[in-house]
Order: sequence, then C-alpha cells, then structure tokens
Amino acid sequence: MKRLTGRIAAQKHESVVSEIAQERAIALGRVGERLTRALDALRAHDAAAHGQTSTERESLVDAAAEALWYYVVQREACGLRDTAAVLRELGVPREVELRMGVRKR
Repeated sequence: MKRLTGRIAAQKHESVVSEIAQERAIALGRVGERLTRALDALRAHDAAAHGQTSTERESLVDAAAEALWYYVVQREACGLRDTAAVLRELGVPREVELRMGVRKR
C-alpha cells in the first residue's frame, strides 16, 4: 500500500510540475508577442519620423525596454539564459537594451 501511495504522490507531483512548465511557456509567448509589438511600433515610428526624435518616440523606447525586461525575466524563469543571442535575433536597438529594467518615476 505504501508503494502505491508513493507512486500516486509522484504522479501528482509530475503533473503539477508539467502544468507549471506549460504556464511558463504560455507566459513567455505572451511577453514575446508584447515585445514584438513594441519593437514593431518603434521601428514604424522611426521609419515615418525620418530620424526626428519626439516624446512619442521616447515613450515607444520605454515601452519596448519594459517589454524586453519582462521577456528576459520570463526566459530565465524557463531556464533559457542566452540573452545576447535573443537581442541579436530580434534586432533590439541598443538604446532599448540599455533601458531594460529601468523604471521612470
């Protein structure tokens, strides 16, 4: 009887661990989409503004930096560590990378 109880407990534990991994992956997908939208908005603004800076652009950079921060944190929660490769792959501008994790008051 003790073995059966131990096996059932192990199965329940594995089930919970699996659900947590699924939730982490779903959350990573959501924050990844948010980051993509933020970067796309910044690129679209830059293409339309022809190099002019504005308060709107600053807000877009801040939004992209915040989205990047959430994405990096969620990736690390999933056990994915190579942030530099992701920054290159996504084409994250250096100014966005430098503001990652910085919060304005």
